[in-house]
Amino acid sequence: MTTSSTAAPDAATAQAHGRFIRGSVSKVRRVLDQIRGRTYRDALIMLEFMPYRSTGPITKVLRSAVANAEHNLGLDPASLVISSASADMGPSMKRYRPRAQGRAYQIKKQTCHISIAVAAQTDS
Repeated sequence: MTTSSTAAPDAATAQAHGRFIRGSVSKVRRVLDQIRGRTYRDALIMLEFMPYRSTGPITKVLRSAVANAEHNLGLDPASLVISSASADMGPSMKRYRPRAQGRAYQIKKQTCHISIAVAAQTDS
């Protein structure tokens, strides 16, 4: 997992990236759509009780983004909101399974890249 933080002129934003995460992009996006725009605390509670396998890596990337905001920008974790969350397709691992009459069947195990950015909550 790689992490980085950037500061925009109007609002401080910290981000984190999880790369080459095993799982399909559509299943990860299903969870990211639920937490986008929520506060950090609400997102953690939602991720804790969602029944999806992809919540583990997403929680890890979210905690990393909040740690970047706290350490690099000096922001309070209680005031953070998920400003953007996206998942992009990564490379597929190619595996083969034997089939009838000596044939081989290709199996593609998908990976994805998760990006989450958090910003300080504006009171407007």
